[in-house]
Amino acid sequence: MCEAVTDASVIEHFKTGGAWGLYTCVDLKGCNPETIRNADRIREFIIELCDLIDMKRFGEPQIVHFGPNDRVAGYSMTQLIETSLISGHFANESNAAYLDIFSCKEYAPTVMAEFCKEFFEAVSMTYQVIMRE
Repeated sequence: MCEAVTDASVIEHFKTGGAWGLYTCVDLKGCNPETIRNADRIREFIIELCDLIDMKRFGEPQIVHFGPNDRVAGYSMTQLIETSLISGHFANESNAAYLDIFSCKEYAPTVMAEFCKEFFEAVSMTYQVIMRE
């Protein structure tokens, strides 16, 4: 786990510490149900997120609704980026979102996480930043 507490220190650690990749997992609770159940809005989110963190998308996003039971049913998405992958799952029953952003190129994790929270109008957010060495 990265001990850095600011975006600047995370990016500095990434650049000077020999990290191979930067991984942030974002958990959102109390999301706007209309947004997380709308594939077009999820597509907008992916495009805007990639623009925000300066990641070049590789191909189109994959957005699929599935789930074997009500507890986990919802949209899942993946977006290849030239430096790795963005993925996530949106749980209908709990109005939660679980997002993973992994890249071999640095980005500002706090800025990115706050964008996710705002886009999905989440009531609460937690996130973790991990350096992949």
